[in-house]
Amino acid sequence: MIRVDDDGPVWTITLDRADKANALTPDMLRELADLAEAAGDARAVILTGVGRVFSAGADLDAAKAGLATSPDWERLSGALAALPGLTIAALNGTVAGGAMGMVLACDLRLAPPHAKFFYPVMKLGYLPQPSDPARLAALIGPARAKLMLLAGQKITAEVAYAYGLVDEIMEGDQIIARAMELTQDSVAADQRIAHKIKGLCTGI
Repeated sequence: MIRVDDDGPVWTITLDRADKANALTPDMLRELADLAEAAGDARAVILTGVGRVFSAGADLDAAKAGLATSPDWERLSGALAALPGLTIAALNGTVAGGAMGMVLACDLRLAPPHAKFFYPVMKLGYLPQPSDPARLAALIGPARAKLMLLAGQKITAEVAYAYGLVDEIMEGDQIIARAMELTQDSVAADQRIAHKIKGLCTGI
């Protein structure tokens, strides 16, 4: 249910559970976190999925059984944020719930026009992952972060682009090619320079 192409300087990690809206099981979440922790030598990492939904977050049954509060969500987003190479969320569609964490932790986000973004943890009786509100507020501002987290608003790709949550919007069949194109300069550069520039941009 997780596919990884790590044969080269760019790792592509794909969520492949389209029949369940790429909702994550405990094993899938653990595998994603392990992959993110193992990707330190990759020059770039691309996250994507199959189908019209990037991920609905936690599998509903697993969430009720404790997955919604698993520390592996924060382990995943923390590992992605710590990667020295360029990270791109090449979204194939909607992002919901806990899946927002890994998307927020990436350096860039590409999305198709039909994508929507929402994070209804409060309505479901959970707190967001610890680092997510700050990352969300850094991208779209505190008030808009509250609009999503406290007012429970679902936003479209166009609104997400206007807010700064999404960097580019394009048709889904173009997104992976565009993501690969965006990695080219970082992949070809002296990695010490590329990593230093990323650190300067993120305050590390």
